[in-house]
Order: sequence, then structure tokens, then C-alpha cells
Amino acid sequence: MNNTAKRGWLWLAMITTTLIAVTVIAIPTFTIMPFKAQSATGVEWSYHLRRWSPLVTVLAALMFIALALKLWRGARWYGRAAMFVLFVPLAAVTWFARQNHFEWMFNPLPNAAYAAISETKFVADNEMVMTVALNDEVAAYPVRQMAYHHVVNDVVGGKPITATY
Repeated sequence: MNNTAKRGWLWLAMITTTLIAVTVIAIPTFTIMPFKAQSATGVEWSYHLRRWSPLVTVLAALMFIALALKLWRGARWYGRAAMFVLFVPLAAVTWFARQNHFEWMFNPLPNAAYAAISETKFVADNEMVMTVALNDEVAAYPVRQMAYHHVVNDVVGGKPITATY
């Protein structure tokens, strides 16, 4: 195999490595995203990929660096710039794989506030709500609001509760 073909295969391996690492992060992020329907299979795959993403992204980064070192010497300035451009998203997903981005996407509602039914102008009469009744106290959470936060920590009837959607 001549040198040009070998370099082409190394570039293909570098691009593929970056795409695999980005995909391992992107699939769970977009599958679990709020405001869209989620299937049990999609959630299962998302958590599976999320569990493996730190290892996959580190291996991808190490492989990328090894390939870049092999290609760097004979690369022109635009080839070196292309390596940098490819490495930026790889470095970002390698960092992102170590963050709990599911928690970022599903922030609990920080301060659940109470309002009398007559005072709630932001909830229509025909709008769906989730209700909790404990010790003669009732709280209702609009599904529209729960669809974004998915979690509300609150106290109803003197008992701490976690309402989820």
C-alpha cells in the first residue's frame, strides 16, 4: 500500500473515531430530551450508552491522538487545521460524557408555589393536571409544566413528596 493510500485510511479512521464518540453522546441526549415521546427501548438504550460513554470517549480520544501523531509530520497546514477541527468536538464529548446531562435536562422544579384555584390564570379549566391529596390537603401540578421539569419536590399535607411525570 502506498503512502497516500495509507494516509487516506488513517484520516478515515480519525473521522470515524470522532463520529463514533459524538454518536455515543448524541443518541442518549436526543432520545431522552424533554417534550418528546420516549419509548422504553429508547430509554434503555440511552442509559446503556450513557453508562459506556466515558470509556468509549476516552478510548476514542486516545486513538485520535495516536492517529494525529502518525499523520502530523507529513501534514500540510490545512491538514493540521482539520485535525484540530475534528478534535474539538471529540474533546467536548469526552468532557460531556463525564457530566450528568440527564440531570441537567430534567431539573426538578426548584420552588413549587401554591396558588388558590381562583388565582391561577395560567392554567385553563380544560388543562390536564396531576394531583396529590394527603391529610386533607390537595396539590395540583399542570402537566404542561411537569413535561419540562419531570420532577417536583414538594410538601403536601405535611409530608415531603416527589411528583414525577
